[in-house]
Amino acid sequence: MTKFAVTDKLVGTMRLSQQLARQFVLIALLPLACIAQAPNPVPPAASTVPTQAGPTAEGTVSTAPRTTIASDSNSRSHPAGYKNCNDRIAAAKGKPVDILFVGDSITESWTSAPWGGVNRGAAIWDKMYAPRNALNFGAGADRTQHVLWRLDTMDVKDLKPKVTVVMIGTNNNIDTAPDIAAGVKAVIAKLETMYPMTKIIVVSILPSARAAVLMNQANELLKTFADDRTVFYLDLAAKMPPVGDSWLGLGPDKLHPTDAGYQIWADTMEPLLTRLLGTGQSAL
Repeated sequence: MTKFAVTDKLVGTMRLSQQLARQFVLIALLPLACIAQAPNPVPPAASTVPTQAGPTAEGTVSTAPRTTIASDSNSRSHPAGYKNCNDRIAAAKGKPVDILFVGDSITESWTSAPWGGVNRGAAIWDKMYAPRNALNFGAGADRTQHVLWRLDTMDVKDLKPKVTVVMIGTNNNIDTAPDIAAGVKAVIAKLETMYPMTKIIVVSILPSARAAVLMNQANELLKTFADDRTVFYLDLAAKMPPVGDSWLGLGPDKLHPTDAGYQIWADTMEPLLTRLLGTGQSAL
């Protein structure tokens, strides 16, 4: 065999080996190619279960409206108003409290000026309520959930009010009427638990420029809470009809009462208050 024949044979053998090697690589890479070209897996369908509120301390899921769940957020937003409320409570320590007024800045303004303005209710308070052992438990900007928190945390558990006057809800203007009513009902239930012997006067939420229709809708629900035995409804809003672009007895902000507005409140409530206190004598 010549040198060239041997060389040709070696070249042929090398070519065959290269072809076999290429085929082997193709066969080895085929599964990977299939995997690379496979369609992306279809993601699972999104859940259609509605989102609920987080778990409570007991581990159950709560769907109650926020208006019924105690919140301390206003204590951080308006600490001065909460300090003023605590100061009034401290001043009443060891003294009888026959009338407890519960509410927001409208209630607070019976005895102080929460926003640094004119104190319009003080003269009427001093004449009609201070002599009858009344305590002002109002705090500016409070919503129903904030009142619930204050009842839990402030030093009022040992009080024994004969009558509790509740006006709350105007600052819940971001909520629905049913949720506002639910919050007021939660406040009523809390008061009944804390003070089993008290009579509760639920005062209608006053009209205001920011939410007159909403508050009227809420009042329609509030009146249904009265049983005229332990819970009574006072329709104060009906005594403050529209006047121009505001309402009778409201100040320039079309929200807080003037001195005339507080007088309307006192005059409207007095017959019921006198009866519930059992004194038989009006302060008028």
